[in-house]
Amino acid sequence: MTSKSNRETRTASEVKSVEDAARIEKAFRKRDRKVLVNRISHVSIVVKDIYESLSAFDKFFEFVRDVRVETIPEQGVKIAIVSFDGTELEFIQPIQPGTGVARFLERHGEGLHHIGLEVSDIKETLKNVGAKGAQLIDREPWHGLRGKTAFVHPTSLKGVLVELVQPAPESEE
Repeated sequence: MTSKSNRETRTASEVKSVEDAARIEKAFRKRDRKVLVNRISHVSIVVKDIYESLSAFDKFFEFVRDVRVETIPEQGVKIAIVSFDGTELEFIQPIQPGTGVARFLERHGEGLHHIGLEVSDIKETLKNVGAKGAQLIDREPWHGLRGKTAFVHPTSLKGVLVELVQPAPESEE
């Protein structure tokens, strides 16, 4: 009797999931606006030492070929960027104590820091997500490594810090 009951419960939950998926798909089709996010720009990992981290990732996955290293003194970080078919893996190392990245590393240790989402119009995206109640770290975009940048607070996105990125036109790079 127990196995039949579990099977029935599982079946009922599967039906509910299918019904939920159909409802969500129907709501998405009703949208008359364009999608705000074009693609995942990058995934950022906070580390104690970018060179040690690159070595560890390469040891297991053998993917490190071309690495771009940038130091951004005004943010107190050194960044190593590895590209894969248009998406980047970014290793961030704090080089000054007291910065946001340094505090993050102290509190959480090494690991996922944020996900970068590419958008076409960062000001419009900030306006839209702010109007929907997202807590914005940056109300106005600023110039970052990849173009115009702004962050959305992780409390609005299930604990995930999101960087919105509007790439600089090729003539500005």
